[in-house]
Amino acid sequence: MGRLLAISDIHGCFNPFYRLVTDKINLSKSDKLILLGDYVDRGERSKEVIDFIIDLINRGFDVTPLCGNHESMLIDSWKDPNMLPLWLMNDGNITLYSFGIQYIEQLDRRYLDFFTNLRFYEIVDDYIFVHAGFNDNAEDPFSDIHGMIWESRPSYINKLLSGKTIIHGHRPKTVDFIKSIINQKSKVIPIDSGCVYEKESGYGKLSALDVTNMELISIENF
Repeated sequence: MGRLLAISDIHGCFNPFYRLVTDKINLSKSDKLILLGDYVDRGERSKEVIDFIIDLINRGFDVTPLCGNHESMLIDSWKDPNMLPLWLMNDGNITLYSFGIQYIEQLDRRYLDFFTNLRFYEIVDDYIFVHAGFNDNAEDPFSDIHGMIWESRPSYINKLLSGKTIIHGHRPKTVDFIKSIINQKSKVIPIDSGCVYEKESGYGKLSALDVTNMELISIENF
């Protein structure tokens, strides 16, 4: 296997995502890329982000997309109309517009299958990849879906997580903060550098973590 890479919280920012994958990290088919969720909402090009992920997989790249809370809200809205207001409050309407539809029920089956088949975590050697984190009090933290897509913690004591390094997104951090966490050899590493928040100081970057050498590779959102 080549490099082990992770990217999180793309949020419809297609341009930086495409440039990060194709130009900055130059993804090869020997690499393993794990995407930590939140591909949709907020940014304006969610459909193109999903299309690119599907295209990479179809072309034989080793890409594992995980589920984030925004994908979960999308699926919940498709299953239960009562859940729609929460998703729309979190910019689901921007995603509907990106897909050229007015109602979630109009979503093409190809995309629905993509969202419903997303896994919630991935374990590779001593690394656990997840969107947000875990319920540290659960007997089996891998069974608590809510925890994996909503709960982030700076450390864990659960015996099932012991000895593992947890790599997650969900809560935006500045690139400098993320690098400081990496340098501290922390067992919990956040990699969401707030790509969609380009108007806020310190954010507006999409980052990939090369787990092979613990290098953070970032690109500006423009």
